[in-house]
Amino acid sequence: MDLSVIIVNWRTKDYLNHCLQSVRENPPSADYEVIVVDNASGDGSTEMVSGEFPAVKLISNSRNRGYAEGNNQGMEASTGDYLLLLNPDTEVKPGAVDALLRFGREHANAAAVGCRLIGPDGKVQNSCRSFPEPLPILFEYTKLSRLAPASKTLGAYRMTYFTYDKDSEVDQPMASCLLLSRKAVDDVGMFDTDFPIFFNDVDWCYRARKNSWKIYFTASAEVLHHGGAGTSLARPEMVAESHKSLIRFYNKYYTRRFSRPFLVLFKWAVMSSSFILSRKASHAGK
Repeated sequence: MDLSVIIVNWRTKDYLNHCLQSVRENPPSADYEVIVVDNASGDGSTEMVSGEFPAVKLISNSRNRGYAEGNNQGMEASTGDYLLLLNPDTEVKPGAVDALLRFGREHANAAAVGCRLIGPDGKVQNSCRSFPEPLPILFEYTKLSRLAPASKTLGAYRMTYFTYDKDSEVDQPMASCLLLSRKAVDDVGMFDTDFPIFFNDVDWCYRARKNSWKIYFTASAEVLHHGGAGTSLARPEMVAESHKSLIRFYNKYYTRRFSRPFLVLFKWAVMSSSFILSRKASHAGK
């Protein structure tokens, strides 16, 4: 099998339907399979997949096992030489999957390849970031990044200077649509479930780079991305979880690089920001 398309779903039945239709209508020219891992959605998603897409391999969990573990389940059940991780709120455009596969095959050192994500408004989404090193994160949290978004220094974390019009090596493309090499997965391992929802893709790309693999973005493939369809269902909790995952990332990789006082200050700043943003998200949802 050339390609396994893996979609982890939680309560996004309608988006999932459109996503699966887009794959069926714009399939790759290679042999492929589609695997849906449903995290106990309870919204009719599994019945929809079974009824309308009988060729799809469906894994139906009795509880929400999270994004990382769900993708691991899909990867374990897959047989493809390449693995395409797709969010259910994406829709592949004609030729997009072939373009990703072609790029992956032409770059033997590619562990992962991201693509251009286009919003419903037709605008290119900012989908690539640098690794969350302290200085870029400082510029982000102090909002200094907004003063000069075209600056490669101040805008480093969200890569606000990046134009998304050419192929490039990057740190971490969003896993909303991310092609992984089976060889790289065998070498690097699967997603770390200590990052159940956020930063699992960041962690995986970080490990891949440490193992001398390359991470790429290609402008040759475009995918429609509605964005946040699943996480928006529990926005305050997701804001808090995102910040907790950032701290977990620092605990995993940076404890030996930085002094304890710095890390304590960093964690305090992150959790303070998380509290404020969670309250804003909670009030906005009322």
